[in-house]
Amino acid sequence: MPLASFSASSRCITARLSSGALAVALVVVSATLGYAPAADARGGGGPKAESQAPKHAAHGAVKSKHAERQERVAVPSGPLPATVMAALARAHVPLSSMSVVVQRIGAPVPLVAINATQPMLPASTMKLVTTYAGLSLLGPDYRWKTTAYADGEVDTQGVLHGNLYIQGTGDPKLVPEELIDLVDQIRRNGITGIDGALVLDKRYFDPSTRDLPAFDNDDSAPYNVGPDPLLYAFKSLSFTLTPNPDGQVSIDVLPQLAQLQIDNELRVTRGACAGSLPAASPSVAQTTGGFVQASFIGDYPLRCGSRTINVAALDHSTFFAGGFLALWKQTGGTFNGATREGATPSGARLVGTHRSPVLADIVRDINKFSNNVMARNLFLTIGAATAKPPATTAKSAQAIQSFLRRSALPMPGLALDNGSGLSRDETISALSLADLLQAANSSPVAQVFTESLPIAGVDGTMRNRLTNAGALGNAHIKTGTLRDVRAIAGYVGSENGETYVVVSFINDPRAEAARAAHDALLEWVYEGARKVGVAE
Repeated sequence: MPLASFSASSRCITARLSSGALAVALVVVSATLGYAPAADARGGGGPKAESQAPKHAAHGAVKSKHAERQERVAVPSGPLPATVMAALARAHVPLSSMSVVVQRIGAPVPLVAINATQPMLPASTMKLVTTYAGLSLLGPDYRWKTTAYADGEVDTQGVLHGNLYIQGTGDPKLVPEELIDLVDQIRRNGITGIDGALVLDKRYFDPSTRDLPAFDNDDSAPYNVGPDPLLYAFKSLSFTLTPNPDGQVSIDVLPQLAQLQIDNELRVTRGACAGSLPAASPSVAQTTGGFVQASFIGDYPLRCGSRTINVAALDHSTFFAGGFLALWKQTGGTFNGATREGATPSGARLVGTHRSPVLADIVRDINKFSNNVMARNLFLTIGAATAKPPATTAKSAQAIQSFLRRSALPMPGLALDNGSGLSRDETISALSLADLLQAANSSPVAQVFTESLPIAGVDGTMRNRLTNAGALGNAHIKTGTLRDVRAIAGYVGSENGETYVVVSFINDPRAEAARAAHDALLEWVYEGARKVGVAE
């Protein structure tokens, strides 16, 4: 069905495109609130991962070994330290709402195992399952392809008298500075104008994976953006508002969309800057002729300074088409047709192939910034790459479960929904996730996997935590937050030279107030877990 009819030469908002910062900025806007990613800062320190390959046991032996371990962790372990118990008490969270596993790397049983086999909501720590499976099954050097095909003749002026087809395979980081590569390749193949349709081939993912209800009914929240074979710039617009002394408010937007218009009715005032500043939140709607209008109206206090607002807008196909045609126009290309979805004809000729950054870099963005839509695209890619496309969530879940069984990691409490943790239907036990972290640490992808995790007090979602503690720079920890859920999982290098796996979930209506309990747990492990516990 037609998606839009607009010309790349039609009036559109002019915006600054900072290629150096855009990719990081758009990764950041893909999640907010409890799922918020953070600015990336390269950091070091923390535990060192081993690199030897894991030893795989026969399936029957795995089940026996797992059953034996379940029995061993059922024996009461040492109590949690007083600092953790005090933090739980202050938050009014009972110990029954918390599950914990602390285990030295290579040790046969945990040092601490409390409610360890209970399936829990893991929030974004579920991304560890998806990213470890992705690295292991696809390889750290895996790249997605976005390809362009043409099915008509090109005249002497470079005009394609036919359709241009863009075929996607789910590249999680197809931002403007990546997509411009495909635009340049098309032009190098002699095409400077399109006298036909722009056709989007999105068959790599099954239609059942698209247009799903938002997690919390907030369709405009970037963290709620769903997966898509032609995911572009995380389907989010980033508006930067800057008040000027002359009474005007300038508005810049990233990325540019060919059909985007901005209605700016903001007025600079001299009052105090207080509250949520409703004037900074635009209303985004499609208008006649296929255009999209972002409307800003109201008073904007000069004292508020510059602010950036991130909005998930439009459907994936309209967003991609607008982004592609904006770049096409910037390079001098012309287009006066319509855009639609459809299959690439078998006889169409290849005119461009863009390859994504390697999976190792993608996984770093997913885990450092807790990027939901990137994780969901990776999750579906696993299903498509290990079976036949189109990808479905069932294929992906089956592929990951099969990989875990082959890796001596049976997980009876594991339930996979979308692979990102942004779900009330995804569960895993602390013991199962600790087992995965142990296996990952002795796998061929150990270094890439460990380095993808946020570092305490340094970067990612841990950059503002434990900044004045001994664990600063010594803990690689994936965090997770949903309403009623707090989670941590990763590795802590202790001051005595040992490295520990730490996993803890809090599922409780007061979980938000219990973050201090997790910080206290990490600091205790850093100090060597020496005051309480059981002998290993």
